[in-house]
Amino acid sequence: MTPVTNTTAPAVGIGPFSRSDLIVLIGALVLTVGAGVTAFVPSGQVVPFVLSAGAVALLASVVGRSVDQLGDRFGPGATGVLQSALGNLPELFIALFALRAGLVTVVQAALIGSILANLLLVLGLSFVVGGLKHGVQRLDSHRARETAVLMVLSVAAMLVPSLTALMHTPAEGHETTLSVITSVVLLVLFFVGLPGSLRRHRSSDAGARPGSSDEAVVREEAESEAEGPHWPLWLALGMLVASAAGAAFVSDWFVRALEPAMATFHISEAFAGLVIVAIAGNAVENVVGIQLAAQNRAEYAFSVIINSPLQIALVLAPLLVILSTTLGLTPLTLVFPPMLVVSVALAVLLAVFITFDGESTWMEGATLLGLYALIAASFWWG
Repeated sequence: MTPVTNTTAPAVGIGPFSRSDLIVLIGALVLTVGAGVTAFVPSGQVVPFVLSAGAVALLASVVGRSVDQLGDRFGPGATGVLQSALGNLPELFIALFALRAGLVTVVQAALIGSILANLLLVLGLSFVVGGLKHGVQRLDSHRARETAVLMVLSVAAMLVPSLTALMHTPAEGHETTLSVITSVVLLVLFFVGLPGSLRRHRSSDAGARPGSSDEAVVREEAESEAEGPHWPLWLALGMLVASAAGAAFVSDWFVRALEPAMATFHISEAFAGLVIVAIAGNAVENVVGIQLAAQNRAEYAFSVIINSPLQIALVLAPLLVILSTTLGLTPLTLVFPPMLVVSVALAVLLAVFITFDGESTWMEGATLLGLYALIAASFWWG
């Protein structure tokens, strides 16, 4: 996940903090304390889960705001690097604690669920909201095609180990080794693009590297409309460290509360990972993407939304595979159950087909939402 804050509202607050900063910080503090208390004091099975899920979402927003403030000093290219490195911290922590608890199915479903939630749910909502309010919205057709192709390639590479197992190739039985090799290749592809992204000017930043430049452009455009307060460097670094540490603790509490909540609501591990964990981990970014579409900034909304699944495929999933084997956790491989493979393939193909022409309508958004609802329903039982 890569949260990008919307600073178009007038900055009214206290000291270096805008009003929205204060709301998010206070909310994150209250929910984190509440999640900590309920994690160690008997309080039922639902309350700890709800509080920890909300705390994860708000702490992700604080991480994003801290990165934005650091990016103001280092430029859009460096901001993109920071966003990619730190924006997925809450999701990374949740996955690591889940693997420690042996919830491999939850982690695999959450990885695919994050891709599905962005490509179908959030993109669909942004198309519906933007289309109903503004009619046909235009995307940069060249950038849309370029991003769509990269999306197909990255997800296809991530699914190669699954295909070798499903098709009973000679590589079957060597899924762990193949998953590590695939992860290294994906991470290398990601890091190869970093120097070029750092060198590019703002005008060419868009599409330079997944998850970075378009978000930097969004920030710059927003700041040109309404300049918000700047945090001192020490404050930005301090907030980043504090929110990242808080996300680590809350993620542990979230995973502890997840299993009792699944039992209470009779939710399968697959559905919990595919829908609940995926949406909680991307909550803030999802809201921003829909807000941008409502403001008739469809191109930026598309960039923010589509770059999240790119980061999942290129960075988060490979990193989890490597860390699970090196840290002695329950091993995670890129061999996904057949239904997850088919679901993500359908989602990518439909999203690419819809966006390839560089236009979006509310009906196309409704189509994406319909497919997401069907896939989510199919995993309710497991």
